[in-house]
Amino acid sequence: MRKIIVSMWITLDGFVASPQDEMDWLMFDDQLQAYEQDLVESSDGLLLGRITHGDFAGHWPTVARNPDEHDLVRRYASRLDAMEKIVVSASGNTAAWDSTQRLERIDPDEISKLKQGPGGNLVVYGSLSVIRPLAVLGLVDEFHLLVHPVFLRQGKPLFDGSEPPVRLGLISAQPFPSGVVLMKYGALADEPGD
Repeated sequence: MRKIIVSMWITLDGFVASPQDEMDWLMFDDQLQAYEQDLVESSDGLLLGRITHGDFAGHWPTVARNPDEHDLVRRYASRLDAMEKIVVSASGNTAAWDSTQRLERIDPDEISKLKQGPGGNLVVYGSLSVIRPLAVLGLVDEFHLLVHPVFLRQGKPLFDGSEPPVRLGLISAQPFPSGVVLMKYGALADEPGD
């Protein structure tokens, strides 16, 4: 069965973007790039919200074809461009990008069918409007949190506080030279009596 893997860059205080969506706090190194490449190479699809899909569609196909880009970045961009894309958009006002299909909303039955379908895992980047309902429905199999050693003190949180608590199990923790730590978590099996 396909897994849904949320890969999110996050601060120590739980923010995924500054108040105006600034991302100038991001840290990067070769090992982090290798993780990102391995993740998309071992997956077949992207599950994105309308805004993230539009941002990616306007950026990564161009990077994939730009000979001036670093080889590793071009390789990552080419993989994203070739993957199946599923965009969640009620309006249907989505960016043009090859191999894209649209879902009107996060419907548990549709998501379950996607997970049971052929192919490799589905990766979710950004897309808080997709991650939050998937998490509430228990449809995220793994959270890959790239924890950055910074406190923003304000910004956009991964979760807005309206969701119920969820316990996760640690799969692995991997520090990178930049100071970022990749924390992989998976859903815990229900305990007897739950």
